[in-house]
Amino acid sequence: MEYVSTRGSAPTLDFEGVTLAGLANDGGLYLPREWPRLTEAQIRDLRGLPYPALAAEIMRPFVAGSLTDDELDGLCNTVYGDFGHAAVTPLVQMDESQWLLELFHGPTLAFKDVALQMLGHLFETFLARRDARLTIVGATSGDTGSAAINAVAGRDRTEIFMLHPKGRVSEVQRRQMTTVRAPNVHNIAIEGSFDDAQRHVKAMFSDPEVNGPLNLGAVNSINWARLMAQVVYYFYSALQLGAPDRTVAYSVPTGNFGDVFAGYVAAQMGLPIERLIVATNVNDILHRALSDGDYSAGTTTPTITPSMDIQVSSNFERLLFDLTDSGEGRDGAAMAEQMRGFEASKAMQLTNSQREGAAKLFTSMRADQTETARALQWAQRNANQVIDPHTGVGLHASLAAAETGLIAKGVPIVTLATAHPAKFSDAVERAIGVRPPLPSRVGDLFGREEHFVELAGDYETSRSFVLENAASPAA
Repeated sequence: MEYVSTRGSAPTLDFEGVTLAGLANDGGLYLPREWPRLTEAQIRDLRGLPYPALAAEIMRPFVAGSLTDDELDGLCNTVYGDFGHAAVTPLVQMDESQWLLELFHGPTLAFKDVALQMLGHLFETFLARRDARLTIVGATSGDTGSAAINAVAGRDRTEIFMLHPKGRVSEVQRRQMTTVRAPNVHNIAIEGSFDDAQRHVKAMFSDPEVNGPLNLGAVNSINWARLMAQVVYYFYSALQLGAPDRTVAYSVPTGNFGDVFAGYVAAQMGLPIERLIVATNVNDILHRALSDGDYSAGTTTPTITPSMDIQVSSNFERLLFDLTDSGEGRDGAAMAEQMRGFEASKAMQLTNSQREGAAKLFTSMRADQTETARALQWAQRNANQVIDPHTGVGLHASLAAAETGLIAKGVPIVTLATAHPAKFSDAVERAIGVRPPLPSRVGDLFGREEHFVELAGDYETSRSFVLENAASPAA
């Protein structure tokens, strides 16, 4: 499988190359040169497979040439054999049309574990081949950081620097990062927003004075391998609901657009997805882009759904590239020009082809904090389910889609339950009067000492800290 950059001028890489590179050296994001396609018969044959076996089948075309079948099968069995639920990502029925896909049974109680546990093992596999080391720099709005740190803590060939916005993640999210004691883990709280942290990370990849002496790697969803692993649970849930002989709709709480883009990939592979509902909070750049073509960043508003408090959604570039048509298919040069304009002005209008292409599969809805709380109350009252606020944003959109007829009666709507409610216990308790307890598998999280540094919000300060503290030179 060959991978190309959304901006058209970076070298073509194989799966091993894109996994270790993360961001393309032209500033773009990597995508497969073409989407693998499965026939209805091939999808039907996947029914009944346990999650590790299904994961291997879905990932196989993407890793071709970089992993043998036995290597991939072994990785999937290792990674997905250690989740807190035997089904890995179980489905829960809420009423005749509404379902929850629980993605929080990994070690840090968030959907990021499904992909980042795999990514950690891929890093070790590929670095061992090259006898190399990797310096990971990442930004987190809450869950990516803890999942990434858990995946690589204590490993010999990786070192991780994780930036989070000071005071803008939940206490559980912060402690899951900052209580990890491992010599290869560096936690950084910066002044500012997630978008500031993400901008610093992207700048380091394009900074030769950082990415020259250090061999940088990415764990954010800018890394293709992470998105690839997320495609699996769309197939897993749809197969249980009757695919390929029945279409399924999905409502996805969305910040950086990675989770919902994985659904787009599943659809390109042939999975019959009726619609992907992009569910945003009041930081609604994606809702505005998909509704009106207006992709313009505003000021980030802190909410009870901090993992979605984002104004620049990195993975949206992947979708726009796939929908940018020069008459002969994807146009990297046009995408590069469009993104340069956005990076300079923080404003961009989608082209007609991008808007029309997106509308074939995507719709969007926005939830404020009152609507989010009502969704939590509905889940408890109607289905005896306690959900987290991010999932509440998705459920609000899902219920609205059913009520307005956007999704036809008889089509199941699956809301992605992205985090365990105990990660946001204060917000859940305010909404429904119940304080969800942390599962025992996370241990004595509040009894462990925290370790992190606080830095100013400018790029030079973050850059200097990484350069001064990194211990892993390029091999």
